[in-house]
Amino acid sequence: MTVDPEPASANGPKRPPRPQKSHREVADELRARIRSGVLRPGQRMPTQARLADEFGVERGAVRQALRILQSEHLLTNVTKGSPATVAPDLGHGRAPAGPPAPPEPTMVGLAPRIAAAFAAPHVEIDALCLTSVSLTLAIGEPLRQIHAGHMKPAKVDVRVLLPSRDIDLAFPAPVDGSAADLLHRRWLTQRNAQGQVLRHNLLALRATHGIDVRVSFRALPFTPPVKLYLLNGTEALFAYYTLTRHEREIDHEQLELYDAEGTQSMLFAFEQGAGLRDATFVEQSRLWFNALWETISSDLVLTA
Repeated sequence: MTVDPEPASANGPKRPPRPQKSHREVADELRARIRSGVLRPGQRMPTQARLADEFGVERGAVRQALRILQSEHLLTNVTKGSPATVAPDLGHGRAPAGPPAPPEPTMVGLAPRIAAAFAAPHVEIDALCLTSVSLTLAIGEPLRQIHAGHMKPAKVDVRVLLPSRDIDLAFPAPVDGSAADLLHRRWLTQRNAQGQVLRHNLLALRATHGIDVRVSFRALPFTPPVKLYLLNGTEALFAYYTLTRHEREIDHEQLELYDAEGTQSMLFAFEQGAGLRDATFVEQSRLWFNALWETISSDLVLTA
């Protein structure tokens, strides 16, 4: 018995499907073409549709890659419409070093970066925080984009580290030591409610859009003095919880307490591809988060 060989296509023998690239890999390839002179200063880039087809990715990943190169001053005119242009003043193939992105309040800086992260086929978000309120709010926009049909990642993995319910929190804390139990119950209610909303909204994507979603929480044995968000393993967003002394009414009782407005904490952004300092910070932050996740943290159940 003989088996006829598979007929070759007009373009040659069939090739196995290529693994899908990340937006970072697309940016790295385009950056190399610009700096090597394959794409010359002032030259128009291929269309986003053509780049998406070439790299086998969604257009959202291409736009995210182009925005990275624009932030490095390698491209101009990055929009959803006409093709971008290679920056005309590259000199000897190197972009001028631009100033680092200024810090922004968490609720200003976090949401657009979360939305950009959701353009990747595999979304990975790690968060360490006092409560997940900022993350829950920031994820609202990409969820709207998914429900509107403008983006559809294949997989979403979210891991969140929060303080354990069993510890005495360093903050929020009463100034005079009274009503500590009241403040703890209030914080715990917020921690659980925000975590449940975050988990519910993300897991709903399984039923509505067939997206593979995993959401995990673990408990820390300490109060984190900082908040950290890691996006797709390539970006780290870092902020300090800065305590202030103020008076607030809680359950009809006026309390003077030390607390931090986490949504207003100034968020510093570090990205791979933006220099050795940024790349090192991202990598060390990732290692630190994983170490906490795998060692001293414990299972967390979002109940009262």
